[in-house]
Amino acid sequence: MRLYLLAEGYVQGVGFRYYASYTARGLGLTGWVRNREDGAVDMEVQGAPDAVEAFTAAVRRGSHYSEVQNLTVQKLDPIEEYGFRTLN
Repeated sequence: MRLYLLAEGYVQGVGFRYYASYTARGLGLTGWVRNREDGAVDMEVQGAPDAVEAFTAAVRRGSHYSEVQNLTVQKLDPIEEYGFRTLN
């Protein structure tokens, strides 16, 4: 299962990308996370459906210092990919 997620709110400069990356790696997911110029953070994650759902729930809650006000989720076709990367 692969998802695109767009987290909006207070999500930059508060360790949110690190939190997403740490969570994804802990769940055995592949993909990436990056800051956007508009202040949001977007990411793609791929893995077992239960792990992807757990990641989505964790991102929705946000890290200790972040506040996710809106989370957009879109299903994608899986790709061949290894590891999880933090971009920019």
